[in-house]
Amino acid sequence: MLVASVADAYRDGIVDTGREPQFLFLAAFLVTFAFIRTSTHMIRAGVSWWPGNVSTKGGTHIHHMVFGIITIMVVGWVAVTGELGSPAREICAVLFGIGTGLTLDEFALWLNLKDVYWEKQGRASIDAVIVAAAVSGMLLVGFRSWVDAAKSVEDATIAAVAAAGLFGAVIAVVNAAKEKFGFAILSFLVPGVGLIGALRLAKPRSLWAHSYGKKRRARSEARYSGEAIKPFWKRRGGLRDRFALGLGVGRGR
Repeated sequence: MLVASVADAYRDGIVDTGREPQFLFLAAFLVTFAFIRTSTHMIRAGVSWWPGNVSTKGGTHIHHMVFGIITIMVVGWVAVTGELGSPAREICAVLFGIGTGLTLDEFALWLNLKDVYWEKQGRASIDAVIVAAAVSGMLLVGFRSWVDAAKSVEDATIAAVAAAGLFGAVIAVVNAAKEKFGFAILSFLVPGVGLIGALRLAKPRSLWAHSYGKKRRARSEARYSGEAIKPFWKRRGGLRDRFALGLGVGRGR
């Protein structure tokens, strides 16, 4: 039953939408890259039963990207000159994926024009494969799917912003009721900061403090006694005095 379900999903999502060649290309590309990368590690490790490098009679090592380039050239010529139907189109897609996998596995070599497969620069080959696989996967999924996903994200973002705005407004009202007008203003901009003021004790003469019992009212009066109970712009040594000192008000010339 599981196999049948997978087959139905493949037919509905890949075959019926005309994306089977793209899928076969991507699958062949990834499988080829995994195989050839494993093969090179086996050869380097000197595994006796694993086939070695391909070399000419003169001892010249033939890199596997050569076979990849030849495969891509042949498949490209067939695709351009022929009118491909099924299954020729699917076969070409698989061969093109194989050729691409063989070629990009040695991307660093034809980028640097020297054998850096096992060097630090060889990392460029893996980066190229990751980029190619990501782009191919995106194209396989289709731009329509990405547009739908983006729309869903946009709707979710709008909902999140609206919720944050509503939350900020509620927090601003709470801060205003506690006579914490600075926090009330900040609540609209950064609700998280406004929440700090909303959770702390209200000033003893505020509207919110009328709901306090004796103990909480006493705590509030102790915290906001004297200068602390005044608005910040009226406190001695506060913002007003600092601003005046900064301007040199009251100082002799």
